[in-house]
Amino acid sequence: MKQFRTLTLLITILILALAAGCTKQLKDPLNWDIESFTFTDQNHKAFGTKNLQNKVWVADFIFTSCTTVCPPMTANMARLQNMLTKEGITDVEFVSFSVDPTVDTPEKLKEFIGKYDMNATKWHFLTGYSQEKISSFAQKNFKTLVNKPASTDQVVHGTSLYVIDKSGHVVKSYSAVQNTPYEEIIKDIKTIR
Repeated sequence: MKQFRTLTLLITILILALAAGCTKQLKDPLNWDIESFTFTDQNHKAFGTKNLQNKVWVADFIFTSCTTVCPPMTANMARLQNMLTKEGITDVEFVSFSVDPTVDTPEKLKEFIGKYDMNATKWHFLTGYSQEKISSFAQKNFKTLVNKPASTDQVVHGTSLYVIDKSGHVVKSYSAVQNTPYEEIIKDIKTIR
């Protein structure tokens, strides 16, 4: 009888542990791998996947001379960062990849950052690669377009915000321009933390 109770207790604990593990899963995750990278941030420092190991992070693609979608995208990311901070979540990193690296020097990126209410110590604006590199990197890792036509100084690029898990997989993408689902993003980040 004692063995039966012990076995029942162990099975119950196992079921509860498995159920708890299931709540850590997102519904229909993308699970896109991100290749290893090291680029240059707004402080002229090398920053990449090594700095993001075992961290949840949020990413987007922007450029400083953008006249359309980048200002609202950056404002929405800053709002998300501030909302997370109010929730007591301060360990999420933010990464913005410049899609116009020949124009967006670290100095230009730093000047751009100054226009927004953000924690720049947890947000890295990256540059230091070729136009071809960011185009292929965005397509391969984030399944998004980056194209700089020769006829304009504007860059065509995707307008999504991406959440990346601690294993370095893109797990979700959301609109970063309008109707950004802040509560859903925060809930998903809490799930994978």
